[in-house]
Amino acid sequence: MEQKIFESSAAVVYYISEKSLAKIIWKGNITPEEYKKPFLAIIDLSKKGTLVTRFMSDIRNQGIVSPESRKWFEKEMVPAAVEGGLKRAAVISGGNAFKTYYINLILGAVNKFNLPFKIFNDEEKAIEFLMKED
Repeated sequence: MEQKIFESSAAVVYYISEKSLAKIIWKGNITPEEYKKPFLAIIDLSKKGTLVTRFMSDIRNQGIVSPESRKWFEKEMVPAAVEGGLKRAAVISGGNAFKTYYINLILGAVNKFNLPFKIFNDEEKAIEFLMKED
């Protein structure tokens, strides 16, 4: 069952308990503060004892992400998520040039943690990947 755990003008976060999956759906342009809040909601969920082993971010409607936000994601969010039990991650993207650049930077950040991470065009394929067991 999909449970909404966070919502703002920038994003909605869902948690699907039977899949231990947290999912962010981005809604548009975002400030660095707005960028952090959905991720922090997931980390908070994990700190409260809810298992989050899979993560999916739908960035098809996300605005441009600032360098400050990308650095925060790389230096703070990814290590905290891995420490909290994250095992696999996926991004759903429309694939424009700005998003490709952003995803390549994110890919570099997660590769340092040997975290299986892939980019998809639709949610169904992303979930198939996330549900695989290594």
